[in-house]
Amino acid sequence: MSALQRLQALLGRYPLAATAAYVSLLVLFVWAIAGQVNDIIERHDALRAATRTLEQFESRGAQRGPAAAQSDVSVPDGSPFLDGATVTVAGAGLLRRVASATTKARADILSSQVDVQGSQSKAGFVTVTTSFELNASFLQSLLYDLEAGMPFLFVDQIVVQGPSTAASAADGKLRILLAVSAQWRGAK
Repeated sequence: MSALQRLQALLGRYPLAATAAYVSLLVLFVWAIAGQVNDIIERHDALRAATRTLEQFESRGAQRGPAAAQSDVSVPDGSPFLDGATVTVAGAGLLRRVASATTKARADILSSQVDVQGSQSKAGFVTVTTSFELNASFLQSLLYDLEAGMPFLFVDQIVVQGPSTAASAADGKLRILLAVSAQWRGAK
């Protein structure tokens, strides 16, 4: 007796099992087909969205020129580089900018250090390392303030330490070590 004949004999003896297997396979196939149709619909929607975006970019490109419309993106005022006659003055300006942002975020500054002769100093970068305590809810706004303004600031390192004492745990303050760098263009 072959395997097919044995299967037919088994399903003939148990018609309920045969019906259950048939319905299960039918549901499985319908589910697989529905998944494929859903995938095709999602791809079609993504294609339409990409086409709309491309049309917008192309229409904006045609408008460029002397009479081009103003962009929605606002660019902060100022130079993207640190200003200062010397690297020391530029470092002081960077320290003032970082201290201003941390104070605005209601942080308690513990220490700060300006590094004008670090490993990146040959490329004209000045680094400020600051240690402060900050409420966790203000960390995102501090980082945004640092990276969104002028001059361009780069967060090289951030080390966040949870509350170490019961008093600081009640306040929700984090101890943060932040290294920020910016490029000094040099003496004019």
